[in-house]
Amino acid sequence: MSDRSEAPVVPVGAFEPPYYVAVFTAVRTQDQHGYSETAARMEDLVKDVPGFLGMDYAQTPGGPAITVGYFRDADALTQWRCNAEHRAAQMRGRAQWYQSYTLHVAKVERSNGFARAEDPQSPRAD
Repeated sequence: MSDRSEAPVVPVGAFEPPYYVAVFTAVRTQDQHGYSETAARMEDLVKDVPGFLGMDYAQTPGGPAITVGYFRDADALTQWRCNAEHRAAQMRGRAQWYQSYTLHVAKVERSNGFARAEDPQSPRAD
């Protein structure tokens, strides 16, 4: 949602299914005035939704931005979709920030993950 150049690259972990994902893929316009502030506000706001599990974000320079939101159940996802501030941001996005976008919502039936254990022999950069 927001520009995350300072954030470490760590994907959201696997959750016990079932849960829901909302995959938002967008191509942005040149006019991004106010986007970063609104995206940061949306990121703070969605965290208050009971059942919000986390979010992943990626963008290729000059390419699409992909945001994946994870929600415990359909009610949590509906609460986010219907939030008045979120709806206003969606309208502004269509009017100003997005050239195009797609939204895919899916129920996750299987989930797993992997994290490499830190090698105790490798030097650490502290």
